[in-house]
Amino acid sequence: MSPLKLSILMPVYNERTVVERCISQVLSAPLPEQMQRELIIVDDRSTDGTWAILEHLAAADSQIRLFRHEVNRGKGAAVRTAIQEATGDFSIIQDADLEYDPVEYPTLVRPLLDGRADAVFGSRYLAGSQTRVLRYWHSIMNKALTTISNMFCNLNLTDMETGYKVFRTDLLKSIPIRCDRFGFEPEIVMKCAKRNLRIYEVPISYHGRTYEEGKKIGWKDGIKALAVIFKFWVIDDLYATMYGRAFLNNLTGTPQYLNWMVRVLRPFIGDTVLEVGAGIGHISARLMARRLLYVAGEKDPLYLHALRNRFLRTPNVQVREMDPECAGDFGEFGESFDTALCLNVLEYVEDPSATISILHRTLKPGGTLIVLVPQGRGLYGSIDRAMGHQRRFRRDEVIRLLQNAGLKVEKVRSLNKIGAPSWLLYSRILRTQHINKFALKVFDKTVWIWRRVDPVLPWRGLSLILVARK
Repeated sequence: MSPLKLSILMPVYNERTVVERCISQVLSAPLPEQMQRELIIVDDRSTDGTWAILEHLAAADSQIRLFRHEVNRGKGAAVRTAIQEATGDFSIIQDADLEYDPVEYPTLVRPLLDGRADAVFGSRYLAGSQTRVLRYWHSIMNKALTTISNMFCNLNLTDMETGYKVFRTDLLKSIPIRCDRFGFEPEIVMKCAKRNLRIYEVPISYHGRTYEEGKKIGWKDGIKALAVIFKFWVIDDLYATMYGRAFLNNLTGTPQYLNWMVRVLRPFIGDTVLEVGAGIGHISARLMARRLLYVAGEKDPLYLHALRNRFLRTPNVQVREMDPECAGDFGEFGESFDTALCLNVLEYVEDPSATISILHRTLKPGGTLIVLVPQGRGLYGSIDRAMGHQRRFRRDEVIRLLQNAGLKVEKVRSLNKIGAPSWLLYSRILRTQHINKFALKVFDKTVWIWRRVDPVLPWRGLSLILVARK
């Protein structure tokens, strides 16, 4: 195995008096045994001579990778640039102002190395070895923001605004960073919470600066942080737009719709269940209770990681790497399950009939295959293309696929009829890449109405559910 690497992400703006000393401390800081480092510095268009110092230091040390913004954009933007360039296994954010001590890198990285954490935050309010005593009202503002953030994201952090945050780099790269200034801190916390990442806090020393000494964050940034907390409480912007199956991002914010779907599925679920394309566990978490065995299969590495976090201490749930198009991934599960779930999968695969045949072989005699697919070829449009859908289905087409695999179709149900006109509007008429998330929120809050009127609406639903028996 190659040595692990730590990417140290350093945003810099007008720090000529301290930046050289800070970089020296970062490059000489202890790391766990055999761990390598890279220092990624992003200068946010400094105007005080900092850039010349950085150029000199980068030319003298191969561990430094230096980048510069053409205009000043803020700390969040600089961190975003650094994240894109990171190549390490883990990434830590290091301010260039000497408030945080690089000697504590081993303490911060340890929960990640032990496999317990996905993110580690250094807390200035736990019992660190040294903490400079500074202004009372500034600390009260930090603690108040932490409390409000905890209320909205349901965490129990002691220091949301800490500058020391360490992540698994693959996870960090998959989180879209939208805030350009100090709103980065509450944004990343809210998104980590919504993605159910395992977060640890460790005590750190803190050598804070006064405003006279160069501190830049102020009360206006505190007000903006409140707005960021509320914004990302409302909006589920959890995965980079170029990454993964986009419907997972949207379903995160529609719990009532998911409950409606599960209510339809639950009567057909047996004691042993296989779910392919389990994503990040929205359906699994609602169906796995009281099952003797629930196998959640997924091929995407980030979603696999999310599933393993979610069901880490759930003994009846097994998370497996499974490609719904690779029969070899299912070889050990011949005739093992009462129920197989194939929800929002067939629209992505090259050969739906092959996937159905694979799942047929995993079922016990008399076992049930439940399929959910997007319905209506005439609805296929820009959103489907953005999500990677290769097709939408007709009712008779899916029935024929199931019958050809040797399954007897026992129930067919059209679901979410109220969603079909919206899909037509956004995907075929407006040709947008996604449905407005506020509209999704409104839809979810009114699901209790739509599920009651769904059976009497005269047109086809957005989705089609089929229950077939082996």
